[in-house]
Amino acid sequence: MVAMSTTQGTNPDRTLPTPSDRWTVSVVALPESLESQGAEPFLGACDVQHAVETATWGHGDLYLPPEMRLAIMRDASTTERLALVATRVDIEGEPAREDVVGAAFLAMELTGNTHLATFDVNVRPDTLRSGVGTALADAVEAIAAERGRTTLVLDVGHAGEPPADAEDVVTPPTGAGRIAGDAPGVAFARGRGYVLEQGERYSVLHFPLADDGVVDRFLAESLAAAGPDYEAVTWYDRCPDELVEQYAALSTLMSTAVPVAGLDLVEHVVTVEEVRQTEQTARDSGNDVMTTAVRHRPSGELVGYSEIQMPSSYGFLAFQDDTLVAPAHRGHRLGMLLKAQNLVALRTLRPELERLHTWNAEENRHMLSINEALGFAPTGVVALWQKRVA
Repeated sequence: MVAMSTTQGTNPDRTLPTPSDRWTVSVVALPESLESQGAEPFLGACDVQHAVETATWGHGDLYLPPEMRLAIMRDASTTERLALVATRVDIEGEPAREDVVGAAFLAMELTGNTHLATFDVNVRPDTLRSGVGTALADAVEAIAAERGRTTLVLDVGHAGEPPADAEDVVTPPTGAGRIAGDAPGVAFARGRGYVLEQGERYSVLHFPLADDGVVDRFLAESLAAAGPDYEAVTWYDRCPDELVEQYAALSTLMSTAVPVAGLDLVEHVVTVEEVRQTEQTARDSGNDVMTTAVRHRPSGELVGYSEIQMPSSYGFLAFQDDTLVAPAHRGHRLGMLLKAQNLVALRTLRPELERLHTWNAEENRHMLSINEALGFAPTGVVALWQKRVA
Protein backbone atom coordinates (compact mmCIF):
# COMPACT_ATOMS: atom_id res chain seq x y z
CA MET A 1 0.00 0.00 0.00
CA VAL A 2 1.02 3.62 -0.44
CA ALA A 3 1.64 5.00 3.01
CA MET A 4 0.03 8.34 3.79
CA SER A 5 2.33 10.64 5.72
CA THR A 6 0.96 11.84 9.05
CA THR A 7 3.03 15.03 9.17
CA GLN A 8 1.85 18.62 8.92
CA GLY A 9 3.02 18.99 5.34
CA THR A 10 0.93 16.13 3.97
CA ASN A 11 -2.65 14.96 4.36
CA PRO A 12 -3.22 11.66 6.21
CA ASP A 13 -6.90 11.27 5.29
CA ARG A 14 -6.59 8.26 2.95
CA THR A 15 -4.51 5.23 1.96
CA LEU A 16 -4.00 4.81 -1.76
CA PRO A 17 -3.10 1.69 -3.77
CA THR A 18 0.17 1.05 -5.56
CA PRO A 19 1.88 -2.05 -6.94
CA SER A 20 5.19 -1.00 -5.40
CA ASP A 21 6.41 -0.95 -1.81
CA ARG A 22 9.25 1.44 -2.65
CA TRP A 23 7.38 4.73 -2.59
CA THR A 24 5.16 6.71 -0.27
CA VAL A 25 2.59 8.91 -2.03
CA SER A 26 0.98 11.69 -0.02
CA VAL A 27 -1.49 14.47 -0.71
CA VAL A 28 0.19 17.75 0.16
CA ALA A 29 -1.49 20.00 2.70
CA LEU A 30 -1.14 23.55 1.38
CA PRO A 31 1.13 25.60 3.66
CA GLU A 32 0.11 28.95 5.08
CA SER A 33 3.14 30.45 3.39
CA LEU A 34 6.28 29.26 1.65
CA GLU A 35 8.25 30.03 4.82
CA SER A 36 5.89 28.28 7.23
CA GLN A 37 6.30 24.91 8.88
CA GLY A 38 5.07 22.18 6.57
CA ALA A 39 6.02 23.92 3.31
CA GLU A 40 8.81 21.48 2.41
CA PRO A 41 6.68 18.87 0.56
CA PHE A 42 4.96 21.58 -1.49
CA LEU A 43 8.29 23.17 -2.39
CA GLY A 44 9.67 19.74 -3.27
CA ALA A 45 6.76 19.17 -5.66
CA CYS A 46 7.51 22.48 -7.36
CA ASP A 47 11.20 21.56 -7.61
CA VAL A 48 10.36 18.30 -9.37
CA GLN A 49 8.12 20.10 -11.85
CA HIS A 50 10.95 22.55 -12.57
CA ALA A 51 13.38 19.67 -13.20
CA VAL A 52 10.94 17.96 -15.57
CA GLU A 53 10.11 21.12 -17.53
CA THR A 54 13.80 21.94 -17.91
CA ALA A 55 14.65 18.41 -19.03
CA THR A 56 11.78 18.39 -21.53
CA TRP A 57 12.12 21.82 -23.11
CA GLY A 58 15.66 22.89 -22.30
CA HIS A 59 14.47 25.89 -20.26
CA GLY A 60 12.41 26.65 -17.16
CA ASP A 61 9.94 29.11 -18.69
CA LEU A 62 6.99 26.76 -18.19
CA TYR A 63 7.80 26.16 -14.52
CA LEU A 64 5.10 27.54 -12.24
CA PRO A 65 6.93 29.20 -9.32
CA PRO A 66 5.82 28.14 -5.82
CA GLU A 67 4.26 31.48 -4.93
CA MET A 68 2.11 31.43 -8.07
CA ARG A 69 1.13 27.77 -7.70
CA LEU A 70 0.19 28.26 -4.05
CA ALA A 71 -2.13 31.19 -4.84
CA ILE A 72 -3.77 29.28 -7.71
CA MET A 73 -4.27 26.12 -5.64
CA ARG A 74 -5.80 28.07 -2.77
CA ASP A 75 -8.57 29.29 -5.06
CA ALA A 76 -11.07 26.45 -4.77
CA SER A 77 -14.06 28.50 -5.94
CA THR A 78 -14.55 26.54 -9.18
CA THR A 79 -11.82 23.87 -9.22
CA GLU A 80 -10.36 21.55 -6.61
CA ARG A 81 -6.60 21.29 -7.08
CA LEU A 82 -4.38 18.77 -5.32
CA ALA A 83 -0.64 18.18 -5.27
CA LEU A 84 0.68 14.69 -4.57
CA VAL A 85 4.29 13.86 -3.77
CA ALA A 86 6.27 10.62 -3.90
CA THR A 87 9.11 9.86 -1.50
CA ARG A 88 11.01 6.73 -0.50
CA VAL A 89 9.16 4.52 1.99
CA ASP A 90 12.02 4.75 4.48
CA ILE A 91 11.56 8.52 4.90
CA GLU A 92 10.16 9.07 8.39
CA GLY A 93 8.25 12.12 9.48
CA GLU A 94 7.70 15.08 7.22
CA PRO A 95 9.67 14.72 3.97
CA ALA A 96 12.26 17.37 3.30
CA ARG A 97 12.17 19.33 0.09
CA GLU A 98 14.96 17.26 -1.42
CA ASP A 99 13.22 13.98 -0.48
CA VAL A 100 10.48 14.49 -3.07
CA VAL A 101 11.24 12.41 -6.18
CA GLY A 102 7.92 12.76 -7.97
CA ALA A 103 4.85 14.97 -8.03
CA ALA A 104 1.42 14.90 -9.62
CA PHE A 105 -0.90 17.87 -9.96
CA LEU A 106 -4.61 17.07 -10.17
CA ALA A 107 -7.48 19.41 -11.09
CA MET A 108 -11.20 18.67 -10.79
CA GLU A 109 -13.80 21.22 -11.83
CA LEU A 110 -16.59 21.82 -9.34
CA THR A 111 -18.96 23.26 -11.95
CA GLY A 112 -19.50 22.15 -15.53
CA ASN A 113 -17.20 19.18 -16.09
CA THR A 114 -17.84 17.45 -12.78
CA HIS A 115 -17.16 14.07 -14.39
CA LEU A 116 -13.61 15.05 -15.32
CA ALA A 117 -10.19 14.88 -13.65
CA THR A 118 -7.11 16.27 -15.39
CA PHE A 119 -3.57 15.70 -14.20
CA ASP A 120 0.11 15.52 -15.01
CA VAL A 121 2.79 13.27 -13.57
CA ASN A 122 6.32 14.55 -12.94
CA VAL A 123 9.23 12.28 -12.04
CA ARG A 124 12.67 13.59 -11.18
CA PRO A 125 14.92 12.74 -14.15
CA ASP A 126 17.33 10.73 -12.00
CA THR A 127 14.46 8.54 -10.72
CA LEU A 128 12.80 7.59 -14.01
CA ARG A 129 11.62 4.01 -14.62
CA SER A 130 11.61 3.10 -10.96
CA GLY A 131 7.86 2.96 -10.36
CA VAL A 132 7.41 6.54 -9.16
CA GLY A 133 5.13 7.53 -12.03
CA THR A 134 3.03 4.41 -11.58
CA ALA A 135 2.64 5.05 -7.85
CA LEU A 136 1.57 8.65 -8.49
CA ALA A 137 -0.88 7.73 -11.25
CA ASP A 138 -2.40 5.00 -9.08
CA ALA A 139 -2.94 7.54 -6.32
CA VAL A 140 -4.44 10.12 -8.68
CA GLU A 141 -6.85 7.59 -10.14
CA ALA A 142 -7.90 6.46 -6.66
CA ILE A 143 -8.71 10.04 -5.64
CA ALA A 144 -10.59 10.64 -8.89
CA ALA A 145 -12.67 7.52 -8.23
CA GLU A 146 -13.43 8.74 -4.70
CA ARG A 147 -14.70 12.00 -6.19
CA GLY A 148 -16.87 10.17 -8.71
CA ARG A 149 -14.82 11.27 -11.72
CA THR A 150 -15.40 9.01 -14.71
CA THR A 151 -13.10 10.60 -17.29
CA LEU A 152 -9.41 11.22 -16.74
CA VAL A 153 -7.12 13.30 -18.94
CA LEU A 154 -3.34 13.06 -18.62
CA ASP A 155 -1.18 15.65 -20.36
CA VAL A 156 2.42 14.96 -21.40
CA GLY A 157 4.77 17.44 -23.08
CA HIS A 158 7.08 16.42 -25.94
CA ALA A 159 9.80 18.61 -27.44
CA GLY A 160 9.73 18.74 -31.23
CA GLU A 161 7.42 16.82 -33.56
CA PRO A 162 8.34 13.89 -35.83
CA PRO A 163 8.24 14.55 -39.59
CA ALA A 164 5.14 13.56 -41.52
CA ASP A 165 6.92 10.57 -43.08
CA ALA A 166 8.23 9.17 -39.79
CA GLU A 167 7.35 5.51 -39.30
CA ASP A 168 6.92 5.06 -35.56
CA VAL A 169 4.48 7.81 -34.62
CA VAL A 170 1.31 8.12 -32.57
CA THR A 171 -1.43 10.32 -34.00
CA PRO A 172 -4.79 11.29 -32.45
CA PRO A 173 -8.02 10.46 -34.32
CA THR A 174 -8.13 14.02 -35.69
CA GLY A 175 -5.00 13.20 -37.72
CA ALA A 176 -3.40 16.43 -36.51
CA GLY A 177 -0.30 16.27 -34.34
CA ARG A 178 2.37 13.56 -34.13
CA ILE A 179 4.30 12.05 -31.26
CA ALA A 180 7.20 9.62 -31.54
CA GLY A 181 6.08 6.13 -30.61
CA ASP A 182 9.06 5.70 -28.30
CA ALA A 183 8.70 9.13 -26.65
CA PRO A 184 8.62 9.28 -22.84
CA GLY A 185 5.12 8.80 -21.52
CA VAL A 186 3.64 7.01 -24.54
CA ALA A 187 4.07 3.47 -23.24
CA PHE A 188 3.15 4.67 -19.75
CA ALA A 189 -0.17 6.19 -20.89
CA ARG A 190 -1.07 3.30 -23.18
CA GLY A 191 -0.23 0.76 -20.51
CA ARG A 192 -2.73 2.40 -18.19
CA GLY A 193 -5.50 2.34 -20.78
CA TYR A 194 -5.31 5.93 -21.97
CA VAL A 195 -6.01 6.88 -25.58
CA LEU A 196 -4.40 9.84 -27.34
CA GLU A 197 -7.31 12.17 -28.16
CA GLN A 198 -5.65 15.47 -29.04
CA GLY A 199 -2.28 17.05 -29.67
CA GLU A 200 -1.70 20.70 -28.82
CA ARG A 201 1.05 22.49 -30.68
CA TYR A 202 3.36 24.43 -28.38
CA SER A 203 4.83 27.50 -30.10
CA VAL A 204 7.13 30.33 -29.07
CA LEU A 205 7.52 33.86 -30.42
CA HIS A 206 11.03 35.19 -29.80
CA PHE A 207 11.84 38.86 -29.22
CA PRO A 208 13.08 41.12 -30.59
CA LEU A 209 11.20 40.18 -33.73
CA ALA A 210 13.23 39.68 -36.88
CA ASP A 211 10.88 42.14 -38.62
CA ASP A 212 9.19 44.35 -36.06
CA GLY A 213 7.11 46.02 -38.75
CA VAL A 214 5.26 42.80 -39.61
CA VAL A 215 2.97 43.19 -36.60
CA ASP A 216 2.07 46.76 -37.55
CA ARG A 217 1.29 45.65 -41.09
CA PHE A 218 -0.94 42.81 -39.94
CA LEU A 219 -2.73 45.11 -37.51
CA ALA A 220 -3.39 47.69 -40.22
CA GLU A 221 -4.57 45.02 -42.66
CA SER A 222 -6.88 43.37 -40.13
CA LEU A 223 -8.38 46.69 -39.06
CA ALA A 224 -9.10 47.48 -42.70
CA ALA A 225 -10.66 44.05 -43.26
CA ALA A 226 -12.82 44.37 -40.14
CA GLY A 227 -14.12 47.74 -41.28
CA PRO A 228 -15.99 50.34 -39.23
CA ASP A 229 -18.34 47.82 -37.61
CA TYR A 230 -15.64 46.54 -35.24
CA GLU A 231 -13.37 48.20 -32.69
CA ALA A 232 -10.72 46.93 -30.28
CA VAL A 233 -11.06 47.46 -26.52
CA THR A 234 -8.15 46.69 -24.17
CA TRP A 235 -8.08 46.40 -20.38
CA TYR A 236 -5.54 45.35 -17.79
CA ASP A 237 -6.11 42.99 -14.85
CA ARG A 238 -9.78 43.91 -14.29
CA CYS A 239 -12.58 43.82 -16.85
CA PRO A 240 -14.65 47.04 -16.80
CA ASP A 241 -17.95 46.62 -14.98
CA GLU A 242 -19.95 47.55 -18.06
CA LEU A 243 -18.31 44.73 -20.06
CA VAL A 244 -17.96 41.95 -17.52
CA GLU A 245 -21.25 40.16 -18.29
CA GLN A 246 -20.41 40.04 -21.99
CA TYR A 247 -16.89 38.89 -21.20
CA ALA A 248 -18.25 36.09 -18.99
CA ALA A 249 -20.51 34.98 -21.84
CA LEU A 250 -17.55 34.87 -24.24
CA SER A 251 -15.53 32.89 -21.69
CA THR A 252 -18.38 30.39 -21.50
CA LEU A 253 -18.38 30.12 -25.29
CA MET A 254 -14.63 29.44 -25.15
CA SER A 255 -15.36 26.11 -23.44
CA THR A 256 -17.27 24.75 -26.45
CA ALA A 257 -16.39 26.84 -29.53
CA VAL A 258 -12.74 25.76 -29.85
CA PRO A 259 -11.60 22.36 -31.18
CA VAL A 260 -11.65 19.70 -28.44
CA ALA A 261 -11.22 16.60 -30.64
CA GLY A 262 -12.57 13.56 -28.78
CA LEU A 263 -12.10 14.97 -25.30
CA ASP A 264 -15.11 14.40 -23.07
CA LEU A 265 -15.82 18.05 -22.30
CA VAL A 266 -19.09 19.89 -21.69
CA GLU A 267 -19.89 23.59 -21.40
CA HIS A 268 -18.41 25.42 -18.44
CA VAL A 269 -20.69 28.34 -17.60
CA VAL A 270 -18.54 31.27 -16.47
CA THR A 271 -20.29 33.70 -14.14
CA VAL A 272 -19.40 37.30 -13.34
CA GLU A 273 -18.40 36.08 -9.88
CA GLU A 274 -15.96 33.60 -11.41
CA VAL A 275 -14.45 36.31 -13.61
CA ARG A 276 -13.83 38.49 -10.56
CA GLN A 277 -12.40 35.60 -8.55
CA THR A 278 -10.07 34.67 -11.41
CA GLU A 279 -8.87 38.26 -11.56
CA GLN A 280 -8.24 38.25 -7.81
CA THR A 281 -6.31 34.98 -8.02
CA ALA A 282 -4.15 36.45 -10.79
CA ARG A 283 -3.33 39.41 -8.56
CA ASP A 284 -2.61 37.15 -5.59
CA SER A 285 -0.28 35.00 -7.69
CA GLY A 286 1.65 37.94 -9.14
CA ASN A 287 0.30 37.54 -12.65
CA ASP A 288 -0.53 40.58 -14.78
CA VAL A 289 -3.18 40.06 -17.44
CA MET A 290 -3.85 42.08 -20.58
CA THR A 291 -7.07 41.44 -22.47
CA THR A 292 -8.02 42.85 -25.85
CA ALA A 293 -11.61 42.38 -26.96
CA VAL A 294 -13.42 43.23 -30.18
CA ARG A 295 -16.72 45.06 -29.94
CA HIS A 296 -19.33 44.96 -32.69
CA ARG A 297 -20.33 48.61 -32.90
CA PRO A 298 -23.87 48.16 -34.35
CA SER A 299 -24.91 45.83 -31.50
CA GLY A 300 -22.52 47.02 -28.80
CA GLU A 301 -21.63 43.39 -28.06
CA LEU A 302 -18.19 41.92 -27.43
CA VAL A 303 -17.62 39.27 -30.10
CA GLY A 304 -14.05 38.15 -29.43
CA TYR A 305 -11.15 38.42 -27.01
CA SER A 306 -7.51 37.47 -26.52
CA GLU A 307 -5.51 37.34 -23.28
CA ILE A 308 -1.83 37.69 -22.45
CA GLN A 309 -0.59 36.44 -19.07
CA MET A 310 2.51 38.23 -17.78
CA PRO A 311 4.21 37.03 -14.57
CA SER A 312 5.10 40.24 -12.75
CA SER A 313 8.41 38.85 -11.44
CA TYR A 314 9.55 37.51 -14.81
CA GLY A 315 9.47 40.36 -17.30
CA PHE A 316 11.30 38.35 -19.95
CA LEU A 317 8.42 35.95 -20.58
CA ALA A 318 4.67 35.99 -21.21
CA PHE A 319 1.94 33.58 -22.25
CA GLN A 320 -0.63 33.94 -25.00
CA ASP A 321 -3.72 32.49 -23.37
CA ASP A 322 -7.30 32.24 -24.66
CA THR A 323 -8.19 33.68 -28.06
CA LEU A 324 -11.76 33.42 -29.34
CA VAL A 325 -13.91 34.96 -32.05
CA ALA A 326 -17.63 34.21 -31.84
CA PRO A 327 -18.65 31.97 -34.77
CA ALA A 328 -21.16 34.50 -36.12
CA HIS A 329 -18.40 37.09 -36.53
CA ARG A 330 -15.66 35.00 -38.10
CA GLY A 331 -14.32 35.83 -41.54
CA HIS A 332 -13.39 39.45 -40.75
CA ARG A 333 -9.76 38.83 -39.66
CA LEU A 334 -10.69 39.56 -36.06
CA GLY A 335 -8.37 36.83 -34.75
CA MET A 336 -5.38 38.54 -36.35
CA LEU A 337 -6.62 41.92 -35.13
CA LEU A 338 -6.76 40.69 -31.53
CA LYS A 339 -3.33 39.09 -31.52
CA ALA A 340 -1.60 41.90 -33.40
CA GLN A 341 -3.15 44.51 -31.11
CA ASN A 342 -1.82 42.68 -28.06
CA LEU A 343 1.67 42.39 -29.56
CA VAL A 344 1.77 46.12 -30.28
CA ALA A 345 0.77 46.83 -26.67
CA LEU A 346 3.47 44.48 -25.34
CA ARG A 347 6.18 46.74 -26.78
CA THR A 348 5.34 49.34 -24.16
CA LEU A 349 4.23 47.04 -21.35
CA ARG A 350 7.14 44.60 -21.57
CA PRO A 351 10.06 46.06 -23.54
CA GLU A 352 12.29 43.44 -21.88
CA LEU A 353 10.16 40.56 -23.21
CA GLU A 354 12.16 37.71 -24.76
CA ARG A 355 9.63 34.90 -25.28
CA LEU A 356 5.87 34.61 -25.71
CA HIS A 357 4.50 31.07 -25.34
CA THR A 358 1.23 29.69 -26.67
CA TRP A 359 -0.65 26.43 -27.26
CA ASN A 360 -3.24 25.55 -29.90
CA ALA A 361 -5.08 22.42 -30.94
CA GLU A 362 -3.18 20.92 -33.87
CA GLU A 363 -6.43 20.74 -35.84
CA ASN A 364 -7.07 24.48 -35.34
CA ARG A 365 -5.40 25.32 -38.64
CA HIS A 366 -6.86 28.84 -38.83
CA MET A 367 -5.38 29.98 -35.51
CA LEU A 368 -2.09 28.20 -36.22
CA SER A 369 -1.87 30.11 -39.52
CA ILE A 370 -2.24 33.40 -37.65
CA ASN A 371 0.50 32.42 -35.21
CA GLU A 372 2.82 31.32 -38.00
CA ALA A 373 2.30 34.59 -39.88
CA LEU A 374 3.21 36.54 -36.74
CA GLY A 375 6.41 34.52 -36.34
CA PHE A 376 5.57 31.89 -33.73
CA ALA A 377 7.88 28.88 -34.12
CA PRO A 378 6.61 25.32 -33.45
CA THR A 379 8.46 23.94 -30.44
CA GLY A 380 6.68 20.77 -29.40
CA VAL A 381 3.45 18.94 -28.76
CA VAL A 382 1.43 18.47 -25.60
CA ALA A 383 -0.34 15.11 -25.79
CA LEU A 384 -3.76 14.83 -24.15
CA TRP A 385 -4.43 11.21 -23.19
CA GLN A 386 -7.94 10.26 -22.08
CA LYS A 387 -9.40 7.31 -20.20
CA ARG A 388 -13.06 6.71 -19.47
CA VAL A 389 -13.62 4.54 -16.42
CA ALA A 390 -17.44 4.39 -16.49
